[in-house]
Amino acid sequence: MTHNRPKPDDRSDNVEKLQDMVQNTIENIEAAEETMAFSSEEERQNIQAKNQRREESIEALRSEIRDEAQARENGYRE
Repeated sequence: MTHNRPKPDDRSDNVEKLQDMVQNTIENIEAAEETMAFSSEEERQNIQAKNQRREESIEALRSEIRDEAQARENGYRE
């Protein structure tokens, strides 16, 4: 019987992954804003609300980037 062991926690590229997520979210905001010109009032309100949530997500991701960068500098010690 084999035991499934979880893979070791590899955080070495977390900062880069989080930065990619921020960039993708910014691109999504920009694309959504471009579509607002062709949207109804209700759709524009929905897009604005979604972009607000995206902005909040970006702030959270940036905070996590700072935490991960600090952990990387500290050698990921607990």
